[in-house]
Amino acid sequence: MAVSPDNQSPAHRQLSPALLLGVLGVVYGDIGTSPLYALRASLLHFAADGLEDWEILGVLSLIFWSLVLVVTVKYVLLVLRADNRGEGGILALMALAMRVARGERGKAAVMMIGIAGAALFFGDGIITPAISVLSAVEGLKIISPAFTTAVIPVSVVVLVALFLVQYKGTHTIGRIFGPVTALWFLSLGVLGLVEIVQQPHVLLALSPHYAIAFCLEYHLAAFIALGSVVLAVTGAEALYADMGHFGARPIKLVWLWAVLPALTLNYFGQGALLLTDRTALENPFYLLAPDWFRLPLVVLATCATIIASQAMISGAFSIARQCVQLGFLPRLVVTHTSETEEGQIYMPQINLMLLAGVLVLVLSFHDSDSLAAAYGIAVTGTFLCTTCLAGLVFRRQFGWPRAGVALVVVPMLLLDASFFISNVLKVPDGGWVPLLLGAGMFALMLTWRRGRELLFARFRQDSLPLKSFLARLPQSRTIRVPGIAVFMTGQADYVPAALLHNLKHNKVLHERVLFVTVENEDIPQAQQRREVSELAPGIHRVILRYGFQESPNIPRELEALREYGVEFESMQASYFLGRETLVAAAVPKMPAWRQWLFSVLSRNSMPATEFFRIPSDRVVELGVRVAI
Repeated sequence: MAVSPDNQSPAHRQLSPALLLGVLGVVYGDIGTSPLYALRASLLHFAADGLEDWEILGVLSLIFWSLVLVVTVKYVLLVLRADNRGEGGILALMALAMRVARGERGKAAVMMIGIAGAALFFGDGIITPAISVLSAVEGLKIISPAFTTAVIPVSVVVLVALFLVQYKGTHTIGRIFGPVTALWFLSLGVLGLVEIVQQPHVLLALSPHYAIAFCLEYHLAAFIALGSVVLAVTGAEALYADMGHFGARPIKLVWLWAVLPALTLNYFGQGALLLTDRTALENPFYLLAPDWFRLPLVVLATCATIIASQAMISGAFSIARQCVQLGFLPRLVVTHTSETEEGQIYMPQINLMLLAGVLVLVLSFHDSDSLAAAYGIAVTGTFLCTTCLAGLVFRRQFGWPRAGVALVVVPMLLLDASFFISNVLKVPDGGWVPLLLGAGMFALMLTWRRGRELLFARFRQDSLPLKSFLARLPQSRTIRVPGIAVFMTGQADYVPAALLHNLKHNKVLHERVLFVTVENEDIPQAQQRREVSELAPGIHRVILRYGFQESPNIPRELEALREYGVEFESMQASYFLGRETLVAAAVPKMPAWRQWLFSVLSRNSMPATEFFRIPSDRVVELGVRVAI
């Protein structure tokens, strides 16, 4: 996701117009484009035999109170409290919950919920650009039916262009996010207000009475309609995910004083239009605008959906990097697109995956109405995961009483479960798409984590404890040669396989040896980066710690060892790494399909030299066969 506009921490940053505009553009881009399709998709369930006034008011009331309960109460008032050292998002919350989970089963359950939420986020990241851009470009059909055939080609061109420019980073385009989004929300509010003034009785839907009466009248049909009503709150997770970039206070202020009023005005304006003209259901959003403003509105809506899509793409990059750092995904190529901002990254493999998925959806579903059926499951699934983890954090981390947690969390769970189950009913109509994507990512992440656990267990089984090696070293008469040898190892207490192979084949040991272990912590930024200890004359153990929002740079950290009295000359250093060749054990610990998947992921993992930013001309790789 886009990063904070200056170098101050979010908690201490002063409120400013630039900061508030940044929040508006980055955090609320997704939820701000929901009026393009949410009300229409919700009312289509009841349009077959004509719409009654009370039906329109009932659906409007459902949308308004969904915004109030899900976004205002759940996220703004409650979930934003559960920050992981200022950071938010499903993986930050999972890391926070794992610290207070009890027992191995409890931690495993928390991890599964977090992985499920992250997997569903990737599904959401594919559907959001597709439905947002399609719904914006469909405004061309309102301008003239002759443009109908141009909707798909124009959408494809916009999406391809969006993904192709990702490598440049969001710094330049990010400058216009805020002003464009501000103009978008202003247009939403004004268009809605003009229609409300002509039909003020539409404001009756502000009362929850109409939502309750609608549900009591329609029962199952109203429950099914919730699957479309939830489209109005898609993007709510961004409030929490972007907390680390902007801080909780500006996110709350922008929602309460700008976004919620603009969205409410626009939805009620669309409802007022439908009360007077039922044929406006064709596209109530664009028909709110006068004829002269519709083409500019299509352009503005397309820009707004590009911004919403950009925020989701950047979020997918951030989540993917967090998954890599937390051990749920293999090493992936990470390109830093800004010299000053750590959070501005580009991940070509993730970008290609998202582009392929988006194009498949657009060319398969053809219009936003069809895609609406596929949209809700990923969002509501993430809602459920967030609520479960937040409840645990409220109870164990914050010490809330059980009665207080039950009073807060149970209603939230019931609401999230209602939205999720109503979307499950849409599985045959397209809801299978995010489920399939999420299940695939879930299996992939679990397989990678399980495979790495088995790999490290095999290393410990086959390797030599470091203490034993150091104890034997004075008697071994090993020849010491000039230079610095850096051995990368994931097991700080065991001798790296690369060192044993080097001694076996070359029968020498360098005068200075560094055993370097990289540890990934469950916090955004590591508090203590380096830990150095001398194991024997000329032999040091170096532990480097990184948070889940940081990228490692080994040479830079080793240069800093002079502070600890360890001389390090980069031109004298050789880096020794082991390259594992995986083979099946006599008694495999994983099913055949998971072994195959883990092998594929391992072969396509980014080389350690690139991931750790080690100069390739100073690397010695030694092959190791590992049976798992």
